[in-house]
Amino acid sequence: MTENLTENLQILGTDNLIAIANQFALQGKIIDVRAFGSGNINDTFLVTLDSSKDNNFILQRINTQVFRQPDMVMNNMRIFTEHIQKRLQTTPLERRWEVPRVLLTEDAENHLQDAEGSFWRAISFIKDSQSFDVMHDTEHAKEIGYALGMFHNLISDLQSEKLADTLEGFHITPLYIRHYEEVAAKASQEQSSEVNYCSQFVESRKTWAHVLENAKAEGRLPLRLMHGDPKINNVMFDTATGKAVSVIDLDTVKPGLVHYDIGDCLRSGCNPLGEETDEWERVHFDTDLCQGILQGYLSVAKEFLTENDYAYIYDAIRLITFELGLRFFADYLAGNVYFKVKNPEHNLKRALVQFKLTESIESQETTIRNIIQDIK
Repeated sequence: MTENLTENLQILGTDNLIAIANQFALQGKIIDVRAFGSGNINDTFLVTLDSSKDNNFILQRINTQVFRQPDMVMNNMRIFTEHIQKRLQTTPLERRWEVPRVLLTEDAENHLQDAEGSFWRAISFIKDSQSFDVMHDTEHAKEIGYALGMFHNLISDLQSEKLADTLEGFHITPLYIRHYEEVAAKASQEQSSEVNYCSQFVESRKTWAHVLENAKAEGRLPLRLMHGDPKINNVMFDTATGKAVSVIDLDTVKPGLVHYDIGDCLRSGCNPLGEETDEWERVHFDTDLCQGILQGYLSVAKEFLTENDYAYIYDAIRLITFELGLRFFADYLAGNVYFKVKNPEHNLKRALVQFKLTESIESQETTIRNIIQDIK
């Protein structure tokens, strides 16, 4: 992915990038712009200044094929980051915690569009920090959980209606079920054992997949603000202390259920083999890592969670894992039109991994529910 960024840097031209970055660099002279990170949505660059205070910031060209209303994304980001900064000023923490700041142009705008119509924004750089792609141990898991809990806590008193829903339908499992049924009805009836396994797996869980949306509709789970993509490498760790200091990649923050974040964090964090493994039959849900993440999360989320919230945490873990498998399998049946694949069977293998993980979660329901009960 970094190679693609480097190519984009060459195509865009360093001088052109510096000219764009200069419209955000209000303090200091730009001395370097280079490709940064491994994200596969936006083009990201690290800008270096000769300033003694903030000598770096992040410059991004937003992918408007994914975020079709980037001005709404930026308005959301400005609202909730300013809210978090105020919270931190009035109730400072006993440990380091930061939120990326939206940097304004010299015209006080939160973005700019270049002559080609590309949409650019700049955000502050979290100094002396790093991220990880793999969970190291239970202490690492606790910090991942703490980071998500702190993020949710700091925006828990911000009314969800103040932010636009920039990704309508995202994590609404019944909509994914409907899409799957439409795709499956048109798909060629291939009868491999893997396809049959996936089809039967979905069929036996279709009605249950409404569990969280039903709870929301019936008022048992409130609409709040969620991160939308709380994977491990979106948590930044202090390079000196090893403690979590920030949650990044904030484009997907929107109104929703915090349970989708909780479930997705545990789904991605408690599968030691990872979602790209070829050994799908060996996939399992690690309850020790689950306990670590939930300990960290609930240590700060207790302040805003209700009794009903606790009651649906297990369902969230199971549902989000099933949902991702469903999306992979539907895309496989549709001819791999959404997710990038390395071969025609890639999405089928991904679906098998998530369904096997779902089975492991289901087989350990009592253990997981006991962990939730003991921690709360």
